[in-house]
Amino acid sequence: MNNDFDHRYDDIITLPHPDPDPVRHPRMSRAERAAQFAPFAALTGFDGVIEKTADQHIADQPEMYGDEDF
Repeated sequence: MNNDFDHRYDDIITLPHPDPDPVRHPRMSRAERAAQFAPFAALTGFDGVIEKTADQHIADQPEMYGDEDF
């Protein structure tokens, strides 16, 4: 079953990707791009909760972790 839907991008598929004007839209570094999404991290503060839970577990059951002093 071959129809127009299968060929809807044939006219543009081989065109080069347009580059934005570097003066108006300079390229961002990877760190800058990542920072844009940092406020949306779903698990903000989760590291602290994990660390606190691990510390409590170690304090409650030190025998699980050998003879070392925690």
